[in-house]
Amino acid sequence: MSLFILVELATGYTLFERIQSDEISQELEQLQKSVTDISKFSKMVKLISFAPFRSAAHALENANDVSEGIMNAHLKAFLEMNLAKAGKKSKVILGVGESNLGGSIKDGLGYDCQVNDTVRELIRGIRFHADKLLKQLKDGDISRAQLGLGHAYSRSKVKFNVNRVDNMITQSICLLDQLDKDVNTFSMRVREWYGWHFPELVKIITDNAIYAQLVKFIKNKSDLVADQLEELEAITGDAITAKQILDAARASMGTDISEIDMINVLSFADRVISLTDYRKSLYGYLVNKMHAVAPNLSALIGEIVGARLISHAGSLTNLAKYPASTVQILGAEKALFRALKTRGNTPKYGLIYHSTFIGRAGQKNKGRISRVLANKVSIASRIDCFIDNPTSKFGELLREQVEERLKFYEEGIVPRKNSEVMSQAMKEIGIDMEIDDDDEEDEVVPEGILTISNDLVVTPKKRKSEEEVPSSTKSDKKKSKKKSKDTEVVTVTPKKEKSEKTEETPKSEKKAKKSKSDSAVESPEKKKKKKKSKAE
Repeated sequence: MSLFILVELATGYTLFERIQSDEISQELEQLQKSVTDISKFSKMVKLISFAPFRSAAHALENANDVSEGIMNAHLKAFLEMNLAKAGKKSKVILGVGESNLGGSIKDGLGYDCQVNDTVRELIRGIRFHADKLLKQLKDGDISRAQLGLGHAYSRSKVKFNVNRVDNMITQSICLLDQLDKDVNTFSMRVREWYGWHFPELVKIITDNAIYAQLVKFIKNKSDLVADQLEELEAITGDAITAKQILDAARASMGTDISEIDMINVLSFADRVISLTDYRKSLYGYLVNKMHAVAPNLSALIGEIVGARLISHAGSLTNLAKYPASTVQILGAEKALFRALKTRGNTPKYGLIYHSTFIGRAGQKNKGRISRVLANKVSIASRIDCFIDNPTSKFGELLREQVEERLKFYEEGIVPRKNSEVMSQAMKEIGIDMEIDDDDEEDEVVPEGILTISNDLVVTPKKRKSEEEVPSSTKSDKKKSKKKSKDTEVVTVTPKKEKSEKTEETPKSEKKAKKSKSDSAVESPEKKKKKKKSKAE
């Protein structure tokens, strides 16, 4: 019985034979000591054959097959050429590094394959001394082949579209939020600094970006003249506001400012203006990125809120894995755990509160619309994550469905069903797919079910004996059912009607029961009277 070792290198397949064997108890310890020493290890194994790969693509194909445990035609021909056929007389044991590959070799060729610590140590030694054991190769060939095959294998396993990387959305929304904080802080500093010179401008102009532009344009208030009114109007966008600024500059109560101080104020105002312009460009980049990565999510809930949801979840894939109940309170984790700890009311919404739908809903319907919106966000994120050809059609129709739900809460107009919306989206994008719907209106409604509206159905309890119910009662109940249509939902629970046998009880039985009960109650008094009469 001989042991052969199959080793898959970056340059090709190699087959070695174990030529030295000791006792089983000492075998692993000896291997571990001799792996790093080429003089000892070369006496333990012998090269049988080496089959190099034809090209880099051929090497990548074989590496993928080995990782998946598949014996391809190239490996099968290599083993048949160098190993004897498996039989009772010639027993061949083949050591491999992958158990899945060993199973496919045994099924295809019939060789017994071993995957144990001894085989792994032998494979480790062969890989460690491959440059010296394979004399056909030059120095550095194996390292260069490993580098090229490693990059090719990684690229084949990690397949993604560079235009749909959601990590850029996470970085952009975080930077956008940070820029909003910084711009607000710097703008307040400009207002406070320049307010010593022109305090009236703070009350006239509330926008931070316009205020910084006006500081850069006006500079010293005493130099502002009526000829600059058109330029002021171009900055503010309003002739009345420009006239107010000019009048305020003439009657201002602010202090004078030196040239050096004005230079510092203007340089800081330039920084605020540049940050504001960069914030606008970053917002445009984020909008374009959201339309490329998550078009349905951005069409449903908006680019900013959708980007915050992706950032908070970590990625679009993580957001797609979340259920709708988690999406609803995403961003309100502290409030949730505080409510669970204090046994208070749990939050109804998290980041989706910034959506326009919740703001438009009434106070009593905010929780309802947040659940509906979280459900649609979960559907849209899953479509964006797994669809091959991105489209915003699903998000637009889901947004219309949320709008219809708002009208349903306010006016009572019944919205469309999910199956209708999804089938319409499928038709518009050109996908033919049947959508199962068990609650369609075309279904036959069984008897005894009261349909109040398209979405609400009330099922009364079954009667014990319907055959004995008089026809007059049935007709009266049919009329009451017709009147109850298109009204509010009322649970219908008809009373159980007993059969005639159970209703009619003989009078003799009732009298017998009463006499028994009377006797049971009066028996102690009669006994006392009897005792008194005997004593007298």
